[in-house]
Amino acid sequence: MTLTPEPPLDCGLCPRLKQYRDDTAQTYPDWHNAPVASFGEETARFLIVGLAPGLRGANRTGRPFTGDWAGDLLYATTDKFGFSKGQYDQRADDGMVLVDAMITNAVRCVPPENKPVGAEANACRPFLTDRITALPRLEAILVLGKIAHDNTLRALGLKLKDAHFAHGAQTDLPGPNGTLRLFASYHCSRYNTNTGRLTAPMFENVFEQVRTYLDHSNLAR
Repeated sequence: MTLTPEPPLDCGLCPRLKQYRDDTAQTYPDWHNAPVASFGEETARFLIVGLAPGLRGANRTGRPFTGDWAGDLLYATTDKFGFSKGQYDQRADDGMVLVDAMITNAVRCVPPENKPVGAEANACRPFLTDRITALPRLEAILVLGKIAHDNTLRALGLKLKDAHFAHGAQTDLPGPNGTLRLFASYHCSRYNTNTGRLTAPMFENVFEQVRTYLDHSNLAR
């Protein structure tokens, strides 16, 4: 079976998103302005799934969660719990690498107003399915927000009732390469942190749960 975990840079599956990329490229020709590929290790046991690239973040830099507030919090937290090393500097060439982890998005192209529509999520979902399938050691997935949560369940061929979304929730699910534990968190967006819906300690608590789960899994082998 041939897997396609990443869309081509000229992907045109979603006309609205392609048009938005092309329009943005007219104004900012030096930006990435293309589908943003997953970032991390192909041997990762931990996959983080966000919603979509930010206009001035990943769509500009070409690396998930790089160059915006959400990335500042996310990468500080991956570093704290041993899922990354090196200095994060909001640039794709800052030298930072992930450790036993990968970061991707449910929708790979930047959407207008940060809001992909259902048809765009559906069109992009095969890439997420193949991304998950292509990680043979995958044991844990962290979804950031309910849209990422719902799209990840559908990418696994499951129903929304199979896992309830709530911050800090954990659910064991069947995956293509064995049982997966699904962890859920509110999205680490500036809006959520500014309103207090998500605090750094809340976010870190979820990562601590993932770290404990993977460490215990490793000891059991």
